[in-house]
Amino acid sequence: MTTLVTLESSAGVATITLDSPSNRNALSADLVAQLLEHLATAGDDPAVRSVVLTHTGGTFCAGADLAGALGSGMSPEEASAAGAKAMVSVMRTILELPRPVVARVDGHVRAGGIGLLGACDVVVAGPASTFALTEARLGLAPSVISLTLLSRMTSRSVGRYFVTGERFGAAEAESMGLITVAAADADALASTARDILDAIGKGSPQGLRESKKVATAQIRAEFERFAEDRTRESAALFASDEAREGMTAFLEKRPPRWAVGEPAAT
Repeated sequence: MTTLVTLESSAGVATITLDSPSNRNALSADLVAQLLEHLATAGDDPAVRSVVLTHTGGTFCAGADLAGALGSGMSPEEASAAGAKAMVSVMRTILELPRPVVARVDGHVRAGGIGLLGACDVVVAGPASTFALTEARLGLAPSVISLTLLSRMTSRSVGRYFVTGERFGAAEAESMGLITVAAADADALASTARDILDAIGKGSPQGLRESKKVATAQIRAEFERFAEDRTRESAALFASDEAREGMTAFLEKRPPRWAVGEPAAT
């Protein structure tokens, strides 16, 4: 199997790196499986005090692997249901991991990738970071990733960016609560992440575990309340004719029918 995610541990910090730049670290079945495996390893290691989630290439994560979903041999319904369940599993694992998870990002983040950031405890983003929730442009909705985002982002930012698909930068992401710190440059990104990890390292394993439980209690409760509904909703949207047109248009690098004045499929 091709290595798409790597794990390195040093001085109490487990660094998990999304390493599939050729497809912009999209959430393929193999990438998700490897990410879950490394998260479990880090969570079970008594020497680990914190986990860093980062990436290679210019994109942290592009969201769902649309090409893989359409070319997997499964039906759209089967592929979409599997993808939604995998996304829920990854976000739940990050939220429930008994170690703080710090995302270190300096690249593009789209759709499901933003859901991953919402699950992390701390997010530090550099100046190359851009964000967009583009699901509505594909005939979809940020259904599953809303499980982590609604507790992080302000209601006004949700109302805007969930429907517009507009791109925004790290400063805006910080102001709306999506990320913790917008670093001015690469040096500031590295030093800020290092300072946060050093501070976490001063906590005891029990103290970190229980403090994270308190900090995430509300988001975890909301997550479990709506996870099943959002998963079903996402699968239904992915299986729709409109979403098929949106994903096909995206892969063919053309506007979808509704963007050029023709009626959308119903």
